[in-house]
Amino acid sequence: MTITEKELTEARTAWGKGLIDISSAYDKDGIDEVTTLASVTLDNLYGFEFGPILFKPTLSGGNQTFRTDKEGTLSYFIGQNSKYPSDTGFGLKSWRESKSETSSIFVENDIAMWMGWVSLTNKDGDVVKVDKSWGYKKNKDGKLKIILHHSSLPYQAT
Repeated sequence: MTITEKELTEARTAWGKGLIDISSAYDKDGIDEVTTLASVTLDNLYGFEFGPILFKPTLSGGNQTFRTDKEGTLSYFIGQNSKYPSDTGFGLKSWRESKSETSSIFVENDIAMWMGWVSLTNKDGDVVKVDKSWGYKKNKDGKLKIILHHSSLPYQAT
């Protein structure tokens, strides 16, 4: 049941593809059509079935810096939730490409941690590079699910 580097790469790729699918569906069909897709995508990627997840989105703050459930996670990706008024829908920003660079990994049996950079490119060719950490756990079906997701903008010296 030990997690392989190949599985970690596949999990990161699946996250990037999920984000791109959400963005593309929103651009094509609008918010009503993308809500179901986003919900299913997050269920496939995140380990909500294990209990609370540990999610610190890039663009979150104050009392809502951290998210531990599907509602808060979905709100970050698509907005539209009055409980999270600052969420504008990170997944709705016309993302078209996702690339990752590994800094380090840790694997112990059915738990793995990955740390590195993720570069996202939107439909206009603008690139955003974020510092990212993911923790994964294999579920009973052997699929990696995100149980920790921390994202932040890179440090910039002033």
